[in-house]
Amino acid sequence: MSKKIIFFLLTVILALAGCTNEQAQPKTTTTTSKTEAKTVNVSNETLPKNLEVALVMQMSIGTFSSQYIEGVTEQVEAFGGNVKVYNAENDLSKMASYVDTATTQGVDVILIDHGRADALKEPVQRALDKGIKVVAFDNDLTNEGVTVIDQDDYSLAWRSLKALAEDLDGEGNIVTIWVGGFTPMERRHTIYDAFLKRYPGIREVAKFGSATNNTALDTQSQMEAILKKYPEGEIDAVFAMWDEFAKGASRAIKQAGRDEIAVYGIDLSDEDLQLMQEEGSPWKVTAATDPAEIGRIQVRYAYQKVVGEETPSIHSVDPYLVDRDVLPDEPVTMDDLGQYVPGWGESNAAWSDWMKETD
Repeated sequence: MSKKIIFFLLTVILALAGCTNEQAQPKTTTTTSKTEAKTVNVSNETLPKNLEVALVMQMSIGTFSSQYIEGVTEQVEAFGGNVKVYNAENDLSKMASYVDTATTQGVDVILIDHGRADALKEPVQRALDKGIKVVAFDNDLTNEGVTVIDQDDYSLAWRSLKALAEDLDGEGNIVTIWVGGFTPMERRHTIYDAFLKRYPGIREVAKFGSATNNTALDTQSQMEAILKKYPEGEIDAVFAMWDEFAKGASRAIKQAGRDEIAVYGIDLSDEDLQLMQEEGSPWKVTAATDPAEIGRIQVRYAYQKVVGEETPSIHSVDPYLVDRDVLPDEPVTMDDLGQYVPGWGESNAAWSDWMKETD
């Protein structure tokens, strides 16, 4: 192993150790309540029907969120349940209130999308105390009995950044688009900090980003201003830590005719694929998981909890690197992606034998 690789790994380890808000746990860690059984016999006849499921989201923006909601809804309905979606519109206090509302209404399951533990820990505990099953996505909750799913944001960031570094041969100027206040963004930024130390020849010349009701459009306007400030030859790449950022940046770059700039993103949706495949698109690479499959996995863990099966306290979904160069000339969708990205869409996470009878 080269000294450079050893140095990078040590840097990442030290950086991760400094994340006091995130206690990384092995994928095999499990948390089992006293009421959960280790062996459960479930069939289509004994599975509880018409379960009420509340999906509480920090915000719902863009096609990633819409495809995630579709995955949740599809899996719940396949099990005979009902879903109600609460969109807190990026208001954490409203999100906490929605958790309490769902608890008061006596739902069977609460699914949480994003948010932060400092705002949600207490209302989630009230739900757990009422016997409601809770599964969260991209959150830092540590309440006993809650399963937290994430996209392995450290790997997502590193895969995209590694592709960027290789394409630039370790030298170049980049613009970074990021916003704080979101657990996955904070995790991605941890790797970004380590990346800049690993590749001192890659320099950040500008950094911006905000989460709004029109994030892609607002990002496009901000990127247009950056392009005017830095003329041709002064920017080599853009690292966008969210697909809404990548969409806005790509549109601005393409409209400006700045074909010397490549975009490296995180997250993927059907709309994103369409943008990546457009002629002259600057969006070259993205690291991603399937948002619909994340929603389905989250539901399956919830139903495992309902019937008394053991579930892990944390589950990281393996990400994939999607390079525009591996895609065909004809348009593809997320459903087609497995033909070009090995392993895509083949998750067997949280599958129980009885689910195959009901799905």
